[in-house]
Amino acid sequence: MEITLTQGILLAVLGLITGLDFWLQAFYIFRPVIVCTLAGLILGDMQLGVIAGGLTELAFAGLTPAGGTQPPNPVLCGIMTVVIAHTTGTSPAGAIGMSLPFAFLMQYILLFYYSSFSLFMPSLDKAAKEANTKKFVRIQYTPLIIVSLSYVVIVFLSAYAAQAPMKVLVNSLPEWLSHGFGIAGGILPAVGFAMLLKVMLKGSLVPYLIIGFVIASLIPYSNVLPAAAIGAALAMIEFFRDKHTQNLEKRLEEAGTASGGEEDGI
Repeated sequence: MEITLTQGILLAVLGLITGLDFWLQAFYIFRPVIVCTLAGLILGDMQLGVIAGGLTELAFAGLTPAGGTQPPNPVLCGIMTVVIAHTTGTSPAGAIGMSLPFAFLMQYILLFYYSSFSLFMPSLDKAAKEANTKKFVRIQYTPLIIVSLSYVVIVFLSAYAAQAPMKVLVNSLPEWLSHGFGIAGGILPAVGFAMLLKVMLKGSLVPYLIIGFVIASLIPYSNVLPAAAIGAALAMIEFFRDKHTQNLEKRLEEAGTASGGEEDGI
């Protein structure tokens, strides 16, 4: 399916808003589950956006900026996953693999900005020393404008201007390569979730992981709502158990302090 000029502009605006949020880490609307859903809404295929968002979110579950490091850009990956799937008819899993070059491109651009924006520091120091607040604020806005325009240009060129050659390229891929992209896209969510578990998973939470795996994989539900409800119930059990343990430890500590105080008095 073709992307119209209006849709291309709306996707560029989406890239501007979510890309700026990714730069500022403010509202977390840059997460792929939101970006893909909104991109699907713009392209008139909400179901595709939701499916692509779920897969891409899992792929990026363990990837987040830390200090000066930058993961592959989730905004470009999210938008282009939906665009490629929409325009070429590729499955969302296969489109994830094909969208990674766009994510890498924006990753390298942002890394370049991290280094080049250091050139603004002498001017900021001078403005702060002179108490020139207007100049200080104006310099602060300059990088934001540059980043925002970069997202607009790259998203518009990638999603709208290059859709014809991109469609030709995808259609010309041999079947084994397209199948490989589909397999890679299917593996990426598992890899992303595994990276997240490597950091967050504790031994005491392994039983919940096993229960969740059994519920999600072996019980034939027509939708995921029952699994989500059971997961919420397990989370509540863990929350109230931790709260009870903390209150018990606090009471024991207070009792020990009171007992120690009486002994000191004697």
